[in-house]
Amino acid sequence: MIEKLFTKFANQIAHLTGLPLTFAVCCLIVIVWAVSGPFFNFSDTWQLVINTGTTIITFLMVFLIQNTQNRDGAAIQAKLDELIRVSEAKNTFIGIEHLTEAEVQEIRAKCEVAAKRHDDKVATMAAKKVVAAKRKPKKEAARSASG
Repeated sequence: MIEKLFTKFANQIAHLTGLPLTFAVCCLIVIVWAVSGPFFNFSDTWQLVINTGTTIITFLMVFLIQNTQNRDGAAIQAKLDELIRVSEAKNTFIGIEHLTEAEVQEIRAKCEVAAKRHDDKVATMAAKKVVAAKRKPKKEAARSASG
């Protein structure tokens, strides 16, 4: 119950804070604060108001943003895992997000080597097709001239 309520709240706040209007309101607050400086003689209290307000908002937003990012990352990972599971890809890739950074880097390096080998193989095959296509008209022309 609390988790669903927090998720709904976090999603709503994340949505609202990403709106251009929210940014404009925040800019307006800072401008009003800055313009009010001379009226408060740029006092310590005047500075403390903006410092405290921004610190509290930043502190709370870190947790909301992290929660949203964690859920988004987990959802994307689940979708990718499902695509891997139903495709011809190697099912051993499912769950690699739980490995250490070094283990993931090792897998990435192996994938990059395999991709390079594949790219080289495709490039070689394409080159052979181009060469064969260029030779074919010459062979046909030679046959036509002799026949």
